[in-house]
Amino acid sequence: MLAVVNADGSAPNGFLIDEIVREGARGMLVAALVAEVNACIAELADRLDGLGRRLVVRNGCHQAMSVTTVAGAVEVRAPRVNDKGVVETTGGRKWFFWSVLPLWCRMSPKISEVLPVLYLLGVSSGDFVPALEQFLGSSVGLSPARVTRLSWQADHKTFGERDLVDSEYVYDRADGIHLRIRREEARAAVLVVRVRADGTRELIATADGSRESTESWANLLRDCARPGLRAPVLAVGDGALGFWNALNEVVPGTRHQRCRVHKTANVLDCLAKSAQPAATKAVQDKYNAEDREHAAKVVKVFAQQYGAKFPKGVKRIVDDEDELLAFYDFPAEHCIHLRTTDPIESAFANVRLRTKVTKGAGSRAAALAMVFKLVESAQARRRAVKAPHLVALVRAGALCERGHLVERPEVVAV
Repeated sequence: MLAVVNADGSAPNGFLIDEIVREGARGMLVAALVAEVNACIAELADRLDGLGRRLVVRNGCHQAMSVTTVAGAVEVRAPRVNDKGVVETTGGRKWFFWSVLPLWCRMSPKISEVLPVLYLLGVSSGDFVPALEQFLGSSVGLSPARVTRLSWQADHKTFGERDLVDSEYVYDRADGIHLRIRREEARAAVLVVRVRADGTRELIATADGSRESTESWANLLRDCARPGLRAPVLAVGDGALGFWNALNEVVPGTRHQRCRVHKTANVLDCLAKSAQPAATKAVQDKYNAEDREHAAKVVKVFAQQYGAKFPKGVKRIVDDEDELLAFYDFPAEHCIHLRTTDPIESAFANVRLRTKVTKGAGSRAAALAMVFKLVESAQARRRAVKAPHLVALVRAGALCERGHLVERPEVVAV
């Protein structure tokens, strides 16, 4: 066993356990390289030249190089292979490449995967070296330039061109976020998350637009449309008129549901501060009512109680009553998912954190790709809707009363 401690028993650099792990990783990596080379030479032992000598033999070792792994930075000397064979097509020499340690590899793919994740979660590119150097024992491959070269624009382009013909969607949830872009005027990223017939949520499309305008939303919804793909049954969004106008234009058969969080905030803005606590409970009661009839009664009580002093706030409730209570016409298990766009807002919180650290994206394409990657990563943690077996029934046109499915009357043949 190789010694990894000094004469006095202390570790040469850092803690003893870390040095033992790195030395073990180095030894295992070297052993794997040697085993791969020996297996290759044994497999090609029958390749001989005219004098009966082997064409593939060992030829010492390469110069020592440092490789950053999950166990830290380890220094290895890879064995060298001399292949004297000639490529028939080009007449050049043959070269041996390891599968364990790819050519010019200086960093484990796992470390490369960590960099974009940390970058997306808000770690500044300048903080990578001091932050990870303590864990990896080296700053090799962790320069800010490497981090800033990260790009997901190709992934975003592939995502936008994928085929949706075989997909079936029932509920839409749409929202937008305003982005700061350096040296350009502010833009908005708009996106749509849909619920599939199996109950899972899926990001459908993202695009950049001008302040969530009708044209921006219409272009995005047209991108979501595919031949043979039916329109969703219900769409959930905030009070942005651009989205609802575009929805009526592109998919007029889809019902509307306003986000309760956005609507509550809009109503409270019209009320005196002293009246807001009681009004908040009154507004929330209509979303927590037993059914739509009870919720309509709550709206009437709210209008009577606050209509005289705060007519503007009451008008925002009464005028949009049908769109605020649309979720009551669907299964009770789905109501909690259909009242708000909060799942998208939680993903947008990461976007705001990232743009705050970087003081804005460098370009519109980079900003949109970053939003796409953040929402996509959040999608892996997103739970399916409750009672997913009911989603397909809603898609098939099943009717609900007071949150329960209603059996269709049997048609008697004449």
